Formats: sequence, structure tokens, C-alpha cells
Amino acid sequence: MRRIRRRIIQPLLRETELRKTDLVMPVFVDESISRPLPIPSMPGQFRHPVDGVAGYCERLYNAGVGAVILFGIPARKDGEATEAYAADGVVQRAVRSIKERLEQMVVITDVCACEYTDHGHCGIIGETADGPDLQNDPSLELMARIAVSHAESGADIVAPSCMLDGMVKAIREALDATGHQDLPIMSYSTKFASALYGPFRDAADSGFSFGDRTTYQINPGNAREAIMESELDAAEGADILMVKPAGIYLDILASVAELGLPVAAYQVSGEYAMIKAAGERGWLDERAVALESLTAIKRAGADLIVTYFAEDAVGWLHEEQ
Repeated sequence: MRRIRRRIIQPLLRETELRKTDLVMPVFVDESISRPLPIPSMPGQFRHPVDGVAGYCERLYNAGVGAVILFGIPARKDGEATEAYAADGVVQRAVRSIKERLEQMVVITDVCACEYTDHGHCGIIGETADGPDLQNDPSLELMARIAVSHAESGADIVAPSCMLDGMVKAIREALDATGHQDLPIMSYSTKFASALYGPFRDAADSGFSFGDRTTYQINPGNAREAIMESELDAAEGADILMVKPAGIYLDILASVAELGLPVAAYQVSGEYAMIKAAGERGWLDERAVALESLTAIKRAGADLIVTYFAEDAVGWLHEEQ
């Protein structure tokens, strides 16, 4: 094996190569701020004001990041997430602003309610035998309304992340009925009830006020259930599947990739924060570990990688060329 490991030969035989076009940058848009606001638990990341997000996305695009996924933080929350589907909502305004300036940038929108509800859960809450909890079927109409509002604002892809049973079918039917038959759905089809989402909840102001999300997200130990969730969303019409988190679920990612649809993987806030923290302390080489982790995610089968390292990574990749 050593004969093919000469440095001059290595590039010819590289099996997996990370590309700039693999990467999607998450962007937080806050309706209540007038200038970028640092996110303490995610060094280097910010919430962006609505009137400044297009400029930030232009910077990303010029650097080589061709796609973003938007998360909105509204000025007002309620129990039914009414701001999530408002025509003048934070994400709706952000999409229009970005697409007016950057027609070629791919704008993906997160379709969920957790940032918009005063209880922090991903839909409508009702009473169950175990106390208040998310109501699956009543929440489907809400997700469909959110997705249609994003489509009407100009989104290129909608990405439901709420892990409701039947969410892809409900959204597909609603999009088709309103003339958006060609809009793809990137479903968070395999999303674990992970402890790695903590910094995101700070960033998006989406922490829940009671209970947890284990009744609609996947137990980290359940591999068969995880694959089945993606199979179901594929059958309902998902165009792209997703595994979240990415780095410690590469076995699941590889299995979902075998289903045949394009697959996204989300390198989540906790994964980013751990690498950043170790890098800041000199315990790890941040650049090397970030690129290695992203390459491993692609090697496991990801076609798209949602990562907070996207802007840095495209710069590092450019330097290596």
C-alpha cells in the first residue's frame, strides 16, 4: 500500500473530495435587531437583521457559498406560531430581500414552529394522557401554511424540520394545490433527539418551556426507526432526505444514502461549538479537524452538508487548490 501513498500520487487516488458546492450555510435572521448580534455559544456566528441579511448572503456568495438555509427569530411569539406564515414575517421578508439581490443563490427555508411559539415546541400543543405535548395531526396544517408562505416569498427549497408524521405529504399537497409543483422538499427525515442542539436553541431562541422532544424526534439508539423515518418521507414525496446530527450518526447517514434519493447532513451547532472551543484552546487544529469532519460526512454518503463552517471551509478549500 505504501507505493500509492507518495505525496505526488495521493491526489490522483483520492476517493472522497469535499467541494464548495457541497456546503450550505445556516443563517439566523432576527426581526428585532438592527445590527449583527454575536451568538456566544457559537463563536464566529451571528444573528442578522432583516435589512442586512442580503448583504451578508452576498458576502457568502462572493466567497463561494452558493446556498443558505434560513432560520427566523420573530419579534412576537404565540401559542399557534402565527408569525411563521405571515406574509410579512421575518423569513418571508428575508427570502425576498436575498432573491432580489442574489438571484443565483439557493435559498432554503426551515419549515418549523419552534422559533415562533411561546412554548418552544414544533407545532400545536394539546393535552395528552401524559400531560401537554405536541399534537401531530393538528400541526400538519400549520406546516403546510408555513411552507406555502415561504414558496410564495421565493424560496428555492423548503425544509420541514418538525419531524411530524405525514409532514411531507401535507406540504407536498399544499404546494401542488397552490401552483408550486416544482418546488423541492428537503425533509429533516431522520432527526434525532440529540443533546447537540443546545447552542442552536440559544441562536434561534427556540428552547422549549416544558417537557422534551422525544415524542417526535428519534431516540439516539434507534437505528431501524431512523431508517424507517426516511423511508416514509421518501414515500410521501420528499426530494431530498436529511440526517441530523451528522458527525456521530455516520452509520445512519450511510444507510439513508442507500435509499437512492439525494441526502443532506446537518453538522449541528454542538458539533461546531466543540471543534471551535477545542481550537480556541489550542487542543486541536480547528481547520484540519473541521475539514476532516466534513470530508467524513461526505464519505458516508452526504450530497449536501449544512454546516456553520461553510464560509471558512470554502476559503480553506480555495487555498488548497
